[in-house]
Amino acid sequence: MSTHNTERERLVIIGGDATGMSAASQARRLKGPDELEIVAFERGHFTSYSACGIPYWVGGQVAERDELIARTPEEHRARDIDLRTRTEVTEIDVPGRRVRSRELDGGAESWTSYDKLVIATGARPVRPDLPGIDAPGVHGVQTLDDGQALLDTLRATEGRHAVVVGAGYIGVEMAEALIHRGYEVTVVNRGAEPMSTLDADMGRLVHEAMTGMGITMVDDAEVTKILTGGDGRARAVATEDAEYPADVVVLGIGVRPETSLARDAGLPLGAHGGLLTDRAMRVRGHDDIWSGGDCVEVLDLVSGSERHIALGTHANKHGQVIGSNVGGDYATFPGVVGTAVSKVCDLEIARTGLREKDARRAGLQYVTVTIESTSRAGYYPGAALMTVKMLAERRTGRLLGVQIVGREGAAKRVDVAAVALTAGMTVEQMTALDLGYAPPFSPVWDPVLVAARKAVAAVRKG
Repeated sequence: MSTHNTERERLVIIGGDATGMSAASQARRLKGPDELEIVAFERGHFTSYSACGIPYWVGGQVAERDELIARTPEEHRARDIDLRTRTEVTEIDVPGRRVRSRELDGGAESWTSYDKLVIATGARPVRPDLPGIDAPGVHGVQTLDDGQALLDTLRATEGRHAVVVGAGYIGVEMAEALIHRGYEVTVVNRGAEPMSTLDADMGRLVHEAMTGMGITMVDDAEVTKILTGGDGRARAVATEDAEYPADVVVLGIGVRPETSLARDAGLPLGAHGGLLTDRAMRVRGHDDIWSGGDCVEVLDLVSGSERHIALGTHANKHGQVIGSNVGGDYATFPGVVGTAVSKVCDLEIARTGLREKDARRAGLQYVTVTIESTSRAGYYPGAALMTVKMLAERRTGRLLGVQIVGREGAAKRVDVAAVALTAGMTVEQMTALDLGYAPPFSPVWDPVLVAARKAVAAVRKG
């Protein structure tokens, strides 16, 4: 067992990306190395990087991998953080207040004791147990190492057919990346429409736009196996009804909380498999253990239930909250409204709040409206169509959710709705919002406010 200097506390962090190293950095700002020793374990080569930027690096919009790295391991170590890369934590001993780690390159194992522990193990990509799933040419895309492996395959592959399995955020973004790389892209999706984070009517708009970009969309299809050639490499993706040629296969099926360590340690998990914390991001029932990022469940401020949402915005905020509390300050994370944006080529996709099925699951009665408007004044050059769908609670008119699909200028409009949701505004209150207007930026009535006005009428009828 490693020695422990009893004159200062030791903070141990499992995971060296957004939450883990944000927590380490914030704790270090508040407490110097004479008060707080910080030991962080990261099983990969990189720290503090933008996983959300990987599709744009693969697609060539971001030229170099290192542009995605906010702070290198060396920079963290220069701030008196004992960062151990290529080292995996294999066990958490809660009663003994220690963790077991293993060096991935050498195999050496050791125990490290802690006074305070942060679990920031992130999420793992869904990788179904299918024949051929581990064949060369089949790639998940979660880490910078994954992105580099995919790029290496693309550069070494002579064929030009790619299949993306899954049509969520990762799937549509990787479809765009492969289009930019000159591939013929097929997206195989088990759902009725792409983007299951949208209602099906809005997902249909995404389907139509992707088809118009030359992407072959295969919905309502379950992948049964990855077919391989004589060299053992992937050559096609098979469903029950068809085979689709593939020189490269990208898995974009989604992620689940990586909480196997926490589960084995007896820590509390929620319905979605994520760790449960209080508002200070402290693991429930454990005063000296914190957790944040993609491995936790968070409070949905609209429905009142716990959700698992894997986004870098939340992960960095969690890290700041944890680091403040570990460092002797005070901070909380109140919850989320479920805001997310994405794009595939020139199509922008945004959502916040509840979908229809979310509202039904929460026991809420609601009305919906859908409008078409433009991103700018209709007479101004470059005005592009967008579709806005809005959900409001029946009788009260409380805003419940907004989804937007359109071209340039569409996605970030969802931020207005996100603020309104966080404030608990009604759609009638929204109609009076003093939003910025000039013909190059918006029609006189912003599209979100057009939807709000229509929602007010629907609430009054209902």
